[in-house]
Amino acid sequence: MQTVVFGGAGFLGSYLVEELLRAGHTVTVADRRSLEIEGVANIRCDIRDPEQVRNAIPEGADAVYNLAGFANLDRAVEQPRETLDLNVMGNLNVLLACTERRVGRFVYASSAYAMSDKGSFYGISKLTSEKLTEEFYKKYRLPYTILRYGSVYAERDVDNNYIFSVVKTAIETGQIVHSGDGQEVREYIHARDAARLSVQILDPEFENEHVILTGTERMRRVELFKMIEEILGNPLDIQLDAEGYHHHYRLTPYSFRPTMSKKLVANPHIDMGQGLLECVRAVYERG
Repeated sequence: MQTVVFGGAGFLGSYLVEELLRAGHTVTVADRRSLEIEGVANIRCDIRDPEQVRNAIPEGADAVYNLAGFANLDRAVEQPRETLDLNVMGNLNVLLACTERRVGRFVYASSAYAMSDKGSFYGISKLTSEKLTEEFYKKYRLPYTILRYGSVYAERDVDNNYIFSVVKTAIETGQIVHSGDGQEVREYIHARDAARLSVQILDPEFENEHVILTGTERMRRVELFKMIEEILGNPLDIQLDAEGYHHHYRLTPYSFRPTMSKKLVANPHIDMGQGLLECVRAVYERG
């Protein structure tokens, strides 16, 4: 299949490109940065530029993924204009180009926060782009799949990789500082598992569907911190600020009646402990 990945040089995008190649796809990465992987074509592209977006998509492409945009919730709270410009108007540019180029399937990388009244401008931008995607199917018959990602992590030191950042800071400083009481619950999923599932959804079964991609290992933040402490074998100074958790959900992202979703989990999947070990190993290897 001929596939274009907007944001393919980013955190999850890089894992997705690897899985697409493994599945035999011809892959083009459209990003402001290049992804140095053999067999991948790179096109410099800012999704805010409609012409650059159109030029990145060949006529009749089988699938186009949009993983580009503003992904850091906390920064999005302080930068509403940039968040909406990238996540909404940027996605609109991709949708328009997909319609023009007669793309076989559009895949939008959304978030659990699209289902929540938390998430501030980030959640708003994701929900708005979901609705745009649905409307393009109604008006232009552009087939789509919306992927609502949960808490993705891996061993690569990149922006928006929360667990790796926590592990790295714990190793370097002996501390974990968390803006919350530690009782917040997440279902972590390794980026490799999320990427593999993101390729599987190209099956016709998932056309015009909303799919939740989260892990099977449900745990509280404080349990994660204690797990890191036990793996490292040294006591950590774990500091919790119960007053600092304003824009994130605590137990569930569901705050209203969303469009019904199918939940897809990886089986087999990368064990949480093994994933954390990879993060620890990567910190030591790079430090």
